[in-house]
Amino acid sequence: MQGMKSTSRILAGAALVSALAYLSAPASARAAAGIGPSFKGPIGLQLYSLREQFTHDVPGSLDKVRAFGFKYVELAGTYNQTPAQFRTALKAEGLKAISGHFPYESYRDHLDDVIRDAKALGLKYAGCAWIPHQEPFDEKTCREAIAVFNRAGEALAKHGLRFFYHVHGYEFQPYGGGTLLDLLMTETNPICVHYEMDVFWIVHPGQDPVKLLEQYGRRWELMHLKDMRKGTPIGEINGSSDVRNDVALGTGQLDVPAILSAAKRVGVKWYFIEDESPSSEEQIPVSMRYLEQVRW
Repeated sequence: MQGMKSTSRILAGAALVSALAYLSAPASARAAAGIGPSFKGPIGLQLYSLREQFTHDVPGSLDKVRAFGFKYVELAGTYNQTPAQFRTALKAEGLKAISGHFPYESYRDHLDDVIRDAKALGLKYAGCAWIPHQEPFDEKTCREAIAVFNRAGEALAKHGLRFFYHVHGYEFQPYGGGTLLDLLMTETNPICVHYEMDVFWIVHPGQDPVKLLEQYGRRWELMHLKDMRKGTPIGEINGSSDVRNDVALGTGQLDVPAILSAAKRVGVKWYFIEDESPSSEEQIPVSMRYLEQVRW
């Protein structure tokens, strides 16, 4: 146990040194972060990665996002600001919100409000990251979500917005000869319902991101990039894991180069780093540096 603690301290220290070196680089050098010989992005940050910081200081947190080298972001709320206020704050830092997550209940019960807020924020995409359900996720709940998503996708499309669902791992319950994710994919309208692959939540239930990218091709328009701590158990179909299992890209057990290569082949349009760990401020620069250097 003591040896494991020492190893964790060494890894954390290495990540911090890398992050400090990155942040001490000139702004002009950081501006190109995330663009490497193989990976061309475009890359943004899911702001949920800094949720604790945003709760206390929105302007300061946005300044950190820009200092990391990001130009694009994905939202998970506006932290007690109106959509118009948050968009103004983003613009002040030279940031552009591409996509945002809204609650499932809002799509089901208050769709006009989602459309209004998404337009006020200037989003291209509006998505849902969680379907409320009892364990395990079942066919009845899945079919209810299909109806909600098809209705939302059609309504948003009329306003120039693209609806997406962020897969979260619990959708891989067996169904027929496949899974409930297959049911979601086949029963939602491919013209107006798109998908965001979170690579962690594909591997966690024991699935293969490369195979799923190839199977459903251009249905995947967005991707969350993160890595999984080595030794994290896989095969759990519950959409739940200790946030400390989120680690910087290239330091965990995911085959990130193979995933990025497949994502490029099928035409994923937007990539967002999401780091839910308590060490996100130290790990995000490490992930950015990895994307500058990764090859496949």
